[in-house]
Amino acid sequence: MTKTRQRQTEKKKRTREHIICDLSANYVELRALECGYSIERMYHDYGIDMNLYTYNNDGEIENGFVSIQLKATDNPDYTKNKQYINFPVKKSDLRHWLKEIYPVILIVYDARSKKAYWVYLQNYFKKLPNFKLDQIGKTITVKIKIRKSVNKKAIQRFAYFKDRVLAQSEGVVTHA
Repeated sequence: MTKTRQRQTEKKKRTREHIICDLSANYVELRALECGYSIERMYHDYGIDMNLYTYNNDGEIENGFVSIQLKATDNPDYTKNKQYINFPVKKSDLRHWLKEIYPVILIVYDARSKKAYWVYLQNYFKKLPNFKLDQIGKTITVKIKIRKSVNKKAIQRFAYFKDRVLAQSEGVVTHA
């Protein structure tokens, strides 16, 4: 078969990257559903892959949401002591996430072990001593604690973070 003929018969391929990306979304969505919450995946992804919506005990939707950025990998960069995953974050993404009002959670999915780990980005960077966004290069490494695995309890914690943000904004926003 000639090279020209080969190119004409080739089709788009579903890569390993596509597969683990979908697995990561499914992993998070399942845990949200176990809490009685819902996930809306973003059609246009500009640094946020999904939003988590929460509901009260009567099934009524609650105000606000939690934004989630997913990253899936077969080879996470674990620290030598296996206590953290080092994950590079682009400055351009970080600039967007840190200006969000509602919580932004970065989740790194380890496709080989079928586990996911999370970090609350605004809180993480608020706690970094002397952090100044304009003083970093094109990327910065985030250290995600392995003990912060994504499970039902973690999803409920994300809802708690959202509720705390809402409580802080009561009476402050004027919509003038």
